[in-house]
Parts: sequence; C-alpha cells; structure tokens
Amino acid sequence: MHYCADQASDCQVAQIAGVESELELPFAALHQLCTPLLKELPPLPEPQERALRVALGLADGSIPGRFLVGLAVLSSLAEVAAKRPLVCLVDDAQWLDEASSQVLGFVGRRLLAESVLLVFAVREESDVQLFEGLPTLALEGLSDDDARDLLTATVSGQLDAQVRDRIIAETGGNPLSLLELPRAMSAAELAGGFAVPPTATLSGHLQDLYVRRLLALPEPTRQLMLLAATDPTGDATLLWRAAQTLGVTREAAEAAETEKLLDISSRVKFRHPVVRSAVQAVASPAERRAAHLAIASVTDAQQDPDRRIWHLAAAATGPDKDLAAELERSAGRAQDRAGLAAAAAFLQRSAALTPSPRLRADRILAAAHAHLHAGAFGTALSLLAEAEAAAVDELQGAQVDLLRGQVDRAASAGREAPVRLLQAARKLESLDIRLALNTYLDAAAAAAVAGGLARLGGRLIDVVTAAQAAPPPPAGLQSGDYLLEGLAVSITAGPAAAAPALRRAVDGILRGQLSPDQWFHWGILASMAALSLWDYETWTKLSARQAEVARSSGALAPLATALNLQRVMATLSGDLELATSLGVEEDALKKATGTSRTSYGALVLAAYRGRADQATRLIAKAADEALARGEGLGQQSAYLATAILNNGLGRYTAALTAALRSVQEDYVVFTRWGLAEVVESAARSGRPELADDALQRLTDVTLKGSDWAAAIAARSRALLSKGTVADSCYLEAVERFARTPLRPELARAHLLYGEWLRREDRRLDAREQLRTAHDLFTEMGAEAFAERARRELLAVGDSVRRRKPDAQNGLTAQELHIARLARDGRTNGEIGEELYLSARTVEWHLRKVFAKLHITSRRGLQDALPTR
Repeated sequence: MHYCADQASDCQVAQIAGVESELELPFAALHQLCTPLLKELPPLPEPQERALRVALGLADGSIPGRFLVGLAVLSSLAEVAAKRPLVCLVDDAQWLDEASSQVLGFVGRRLLAESVLLVFAVREESDVQLFEGLPTLALEGLSDDDARDLLTATVSGQLDAQVRDRIIAETGGNPLSLLELPRAMSAAELAGGFAVPPTATLSGHLQDLYVRRLLALPEPTRQLMLLAATDPTGDATLLWRAAQTLGVTREAAEAAETEKLLDISSRVKFRHPVVRSAVQAVASPAERRAAHLAIASVTDAQQDPDRRIWHLAAAATGPDKDLAAELERSAGRAQDRAGLAAAAAFLQRSAALTPSPRLRADRILAAAHAHLHAGAFGTALSLLAEAEAAAVDELQGAQVDLLRGQVDRAASAGREAPVRLLQAARKLESLDIRLALNTYLDAAAAAAVAGGLARLGGRLIDVVTAAQAAPPPPAGLQSGDYLLEGLAVSITAGPAAAAPALRRAVDGILRGQLSPDQWFHWGILASMAALSLWDYETWTKLSARQAEVARSSGALAPLATALNLQRVMATLSGDLELATSLGVEEDALKKATGTSRTSYGALVLAAYRGRADQATRLIAKAADEALARGEGLGQQSAYLATAILNNGLGRYTAALTAALRSVQEDYVVFTRWGLAEVVESAARSGRPELADDALQRLTDVTLKGSDWAAAIAARSRALLSKGTVADSCYLEAVERFARTPLRPELARAHLLYGEWLRREDRRLDAREQLRTAHDLFTEMGAEAFAERARRELLAVGDSVRRRKPDAQNGLTAQELHIARLARDGRTNGEIGEELYLSARTVEWHLRKVFAKLHITSRRGLQDALPTR
C-alpha cells in the first residue's frame, strides 16, 4: 500500500486500515475514509447526504438504507475526484466492519466513469470472497534471483549462501519478510548458518518478528503503541490524551519511531498492519483492558457515545448490568444509524455482560433476530444455540424454535421452513396466541413458496388446518387473521366461500395504518389473496404500496420482491418495456442483497417476449435453481412460462406438457393461469379430455363480479365449443378483456377468435380479429404471438410485413431504463439514486444512448422513445 501511495503522485490519496478489535463497530472504517473528505465536499442530494451523516454518527435520523449510504459514498468519492483523481487504499480489508465492507464493496462494483481507484488488500486468499465481483490480483513472492539481490543489498555483513536460500524458501520471497528477517538474526547466524528461520504462515511469521522487536522496547513505549493499536481512528490528539491518563509521556514515542514501527505526527500510522496485530498479541489481557478504559475515558460521551461504550465493554472484567443496559441502548442508536447488523453486535455484547439469566436469554434472542434480518444467518443460528441453552422458560424455548424456522425460510425459502414454523406456532399457542397466529402466517407464506417441494407435514393444507384449530386472539382479529382465515377456507371450502374473509383482509391492509414490519409480514399473502379474488386493481395497489414502504424503509430485499411482482403486472398489462426496465432495478437489488429467489417477472416477460432460445435458457436455469432451493413456486412459474412461450410459438404438445405440470398444485399462485394454458394447448393438441378437466377446475375457481375471471373462463369455453356457442363465448371474452388493463390476454382472445373464424371460413371476420391481435402483439413486443398472428393473416390472404426492429433494440436493458427515465424528466442524480449509480456514470450511459439513437441531447429522447 505504501508503494501504491508513492506511485499516486498526481492523485489525491486516502488510506485506511481495518482493525480486528472494531470488526463489530458499524461504519468504523467508513468513518476513517469519509470524515476527512466531508470538509471539501459539495452538497450531495439531500437523501444521500442525510443517510451518510446519520451513518457516520454526525446527525440523528431514522435508519438509512445500507445501499443508499453506498450511493452517498459513491457520489462523494466521484465529486472529490472531479477536481483531481482519487486513490483510496484499504489495508487489512479482512478486518473491516460488516457495514463498511458492504458499502465499500458496493462502491467498488459500481465504479465506472469516475476518476476513482479503490484498492483493497487482504492477508489471505480466502478473504477475497468478502468483495465478490471485484477484480483480484494475487501478490506472489519475488523470484529467487530478485530475492537474492534484495537480501544481498539488505545484509551489510557476510551472508552464507545456504542461509540465504533457506531465508528465501521460508519467506516465499515476501519482500517485507526478506527485509525484516535479517534484522532479527545475528551476524553469526547470517554468516555461518547456525539458525533456521521458523516455519510459520507468512502473516504469523512476520508477526513473530515484530513481537520480538516489541519485547525489546521500553514498557512506556509498548503502552503507547498499545493505545495506538486500540484506537484505530488515527487521532493523535486522542492518543496523547489517553496516554496522559496512564502517565505515558511523549518521550515514549522516540523508541518506536527510531525502530520505524510507529509514526505520530498529525495522524498515527503503523509501519505495517501486522505491527498493530503484534502489539495486541504481546499485551496481556489486563493491559488490553487498561488501554480500552483509557481510550473510553477520553472519548466524548456526547459526540461519540457508541464508541465510548464499546471500549468500556471491552474493558469489562465480568457481568455488569448497568454496562449491559447501556449497550442495549446503544443498540437502538446503532440500528438507527447503521441498521440491524450494528444493533446485533451491541446486543450480543450486552447479552454477554448481563447477569440476569432471563434477561440474558432475551437479549441473545434479540441479537439473533437482528442478525436474521441483517442476513447473517450463520451467526443467528449460532446465537440460537446459545439462547436454547440459556432459555429459562417455555416461551423463550418456543421463540428459539420460531427464529430457527424464520432463518430457514429466509436462507433457503424451501423444504424445511414450513415444518419448523408450524411446529413453533403450535408450541406458542398456549404461551402467546398473538405471536402464534403471526407464526402461522409465516408458516403459510413459507408453505406457499415451497409448494409441492415442502417436506412432509409442511404443505399449505397442513398449516391452515392447524391454524383453524388455534384459539382466537383475545384482543380481536387483525387483517392478518382474516388472511389466514381466507386461505384456510379457500382450501377447505373453495374460493367462493373464502372471498368475504379475503376481501376483508386486503381492504383492511390497504386502508389500515400498518407498520413496515406488518407490510413485510403480510405482503406476499395479501397479493395471493388479491389474485384469489381475480382483483387486478387491488393486486396493483398492494404491490405499489409494498414497494413504497420498502423504499422508504431502506428494506431492499422486500423491495426486490415487490419489483418482481410489478414486473409480472407490467407484462400482464402489455408494457414489456416497463417490465424490462424494472428488471434492471430488481437485478441491481438482488446483486446488492444476495437474494436468489426466482424472478417470476423475468420468466413471464421472457415467455411473452417470445424469443425462443433466450427464453428457454432462462427458464431452464430458473427451474433447476428453484428445485435445488426447494422453491416450488419458482418451479411452477418456470412451467407456466414454458407453456406460455410454446403456445405463442404454436408448439402445442410441448406447451401441454409444461402446462399440466404447472397445475399439479391446486393452492398456489399461478395455478389458475396454468389451467387456461392447459385448455388452449390441449384443445390444439387433440386432447379434449384434458381440456375439459382443466376447464372444470378453472370454472371452480372463477368468482362472479370479475371481468378478468369471466373473460378467462369465456375464452377457455370457446375453445371447446362449436357454432354460435363458441362465437358468443369469444365475443364475451373480447368484450370483458377490453374492460381490463390485460392487453396480452385481450390480444390472445382476438387471436383465438380469428383462428376459429378462419377455420369456420369466415375470412373477412377472421382478418379483422387477426389484424387487431397482430397490431396489439406487435406494439407491445410479444414477438412469438405476433408471428403466430402474422401466419394466420397470410392464411386468409392478408399480407403483413415483419416489423423492423426499433432503434431502441440496440440499447441494453440498463441503457433503455436510463433513457426512459431521462425522457420522463428525471435528473442524472435521481436516476442514479434509483439504480444505485453515481450521476457521472448515468451521464456516461446517456452519452452511449445518444450515440446509438443518433440524437444529441435529452430533447431527442421524446421522438426516439415515444411514450406508449
């Protein structure tokens, strides 16, 4: 890193290092990097500036989204680098706190048009996975010849050839080891080969060398260096104040500076991060506690309360109820500033210092819960094992089971989660009925996602049967309870009987003052309820509200889920461009959060887009991944997409095979859509018995009062009818679909009607229906269905040219999304906030868009990308 800094002579250089003792202190490393930059930083967009200041503890406020903080850091670095290129060097990156690591990794993956270089150094190759997606370079040792030259230049006296070669072999050619090792050897050892360098790992070997040098220093010098190692902020003023409390004078620094181990000027700098590790290693536990206490005593309790309490906790020698309570209060501040992972770290320390067994178990459970929602599933499970051993009553034991089930659901969304959650709900019934009912809802959502891949005893029917037998809540029913009741009745008595409860649930959720946690808790099931009611409008409102709540809360995983559903709705409304654009944001969120759940929107979009090779690869990959996760809903969506794709291509046998597999489960989201695909593909494949059975099942789930449901049923009946009955059913389907936003379904009704009219030899009538279908499909970009309509038009004697590709087809999905947002009047900063890019990267993308569309400014976007 020193070499990198020396080479960056024409650049601004910012250097920080991760510190092992601050692994759990949120944004500790980011504070080192960003605080000096804020002085020369022009104003950022208000949400970004607020998020960054809250994260750094410079302002109070609600919890900022982790990736909004990342965008703020990206924008900050870009603005600083606009004056002069910026090089950011991060040493010992394996010891960055989790919050800083996530943010800086996010920034690194989005550097494109900015004059910023971000370099991370890690000690071991396995640590590289902390920054997945970034280019890596493994630094190897010097060649033997170069190592010999370096040793020869370093050693002033006699150097035995065998000793030299042994040193090279033991150090692996590491330049620092080659420089340091001879300093630890006597002239006799170097000249005569009377000692052998110890075998150790490279970092351990260097640390041992520094330990020996540290032990030779005066005690006050070691005390001063320990204080410097304990406080990684590099604040020289703070260091001297802490030294004063221990009676260490400035003369103590002379020996460390002479040995070139520590430099104290305006900032505190170690020669190498391994020196810091060696200082900690050579100190006794009592000495380390004294250093933490000294740092805490001079840390401002008003300006930096969390760091102060962190040092006090490190100095504790045993349980301390007052200190534990302070840590718990700090957890609340840490969550507001840095999110759940930060809160979990403070709660964990609080639990360790709590003397009361019951309160300790509660705090361990709280820490596990925070780690769960922060995505640290392994840590959560480890804490749950500790909580299980510490539990003092049945309720705490049942909460352990509940959290284990929630971890299973969040981590894999598959086979085990429904069973675990169902078992936890049953245990909780006699302990906390409200918590039990909420757990039944969690189990129902998990069972709906797992579908037929759920483990025995964890199917949706199992969950709702158990929930029905549970006692009612003493404080009255909530919207979630009506959801649970509606699901149960839908399975046991059918959709018509369940409609009142489901309607009450979705209306209550839309009108009620729900907390974000309730939205995330009930959102998926509420969408399922709206679909059961064939209520497209309510489904749209629920999804939009869920996305709004997720955005305002900085909850990116729920936002990705909401965008997934919005892509499905955009495709069903015929806006395939919007569905594609939403996919850019969804993909960005999934990469940022590590979410791996199936993108149903991507599959339905690919099916209707109709590009066979691309769609087939995407669908096959999604089906395999869903099977591996145990995500039955993802597998079902892949079968449905395959059926739609092949019906569009006119491959009815293949469509029938996939459609039949998509309707094997009666009580999952996409079954009713799959039944319509079965009817069409079976009717066209000469399998009327399969079509009749599917139509009967479809009729059973069709509710009165819904144009969507009635139109689907009428179109399906028409396929199996003849003469005036078929004609009447087709007309009803066209009329009803025309009253909905479902343009692809309307176009398919026109297409099927036109095909039937052609076979009835009503060529003029057929031409009218087929041309309408062709125009609709062509306008929305449903290529396979448009080609199917074109072939039918040719059969009735109408000539139709293949549509030329739009100019926008040369744009990538991300470029198209950025262009649409710019066309609609969004600024570069606003576009960057939505896609987690800097404004300069957005500008770079727009220049590429202008070149591809042969325009010179934003004004040309209106003509190049007309609003549909």
